[in-house]
Amino acid sequence: MRVLVAGASGFVGSRLCPALEAAGHEVLAMTRHPAKYRGAGKAVRGDVADVGSLRDALKGVEAAYYLVHSLDSADFKRRDADAARAFARAGAGLRRIVYLGGLGDDDDALSEHLASRREVERLLGETGVPVTVLRAGIVIGHGGTSWELTRQLVEHLPAMVTPRWVDTRTQPIAVADVVRYLVGVLGHPEAAGRTFDIGGPEVLAYRDMLQRVAAIEGRPLLILPVPLLSPRLSSYWLSLVTDIDVTTGRALIDSMTNEVVVRDDAIRRIVEFEPMGYDEAVLQALGERAKSRRPA
Repeated sequence: MRVLVAGASGFVGSRLCPALEAAGHEVLAMTRHPAKYRGAGKAVRGDVADVGSLRDALKGVEAAYYLVHSLDSADFKRRDADAARAFARAGAGLRRIVYLGGLGDDDDALSEHLASRREVERLLGETGVPVTVLRAGIVIGHGGTSWELTRQLVEHLPAMVTPRWVDTRTQPIAVADVVRYLVGVLGHPEAAGRTFDIGGPEVLAYRDMLQRVAAIEGRPLLILPVPLLSPRLSSYWLSLVTDIDVTTGRALIDSMTNEVVVRDDAIRRIVEFEPMGYDEAVLQALGERAKSRRPA
């Protein structure tokens, strides 16, 4: 199948493109700068801010993966909505769009970040193209923003004062397993037009995640939750002790007040495999980081 990946250079997209090729698909990697692209697939120019470029990129494409977001921008909600509308218009002739969104209960008071992901889901399907949505929580893998936040907190602070979100439950998933689900749903027509929750086998509080990374790395860690540390103060604190910028940190922290766990595991009966546990995912992420830091 001829498949386009929007966001091919990103954390998930850079792993998805070679996996799609290995599965026998013809992959078009959409990027604003094709001459600089070094990943798998054929680089094609496309910019979500330019509908004309999207139409050109999507010519002859049967299915598209949409992995675009603007979390590092203060007006990310508007920008992500505009981009999704443009992509939907340009891809009106597609057989399928696959989108990676975020977990969270619709009847909960979703953070602006998670509410924006829901809006993108809706906008991608406005022209009638069936959209397969995979909703994930924390994705564990080298280079992933949420994972980097976790790793850097553990490695930079032997003790930390944290907001109450440290006790919020989530269901982390390895990036390799996210990619397996993304590739897998493309071969199943019954997945078209459906929304699936994806996660690893364990439900953990953020406190548990931090402590288990510390144990794996052999580091001391003392966590002291306090009730009055606001999201704004938390985001400034994160920017001081990690390389996560304030804008991204604020969006992530706001989302950490929402419980993000799998409520329906129907995806397990369509794409059948055993997702790896949290410790294994952490070890794989740390191994990827170590490999990336070796001299060429």
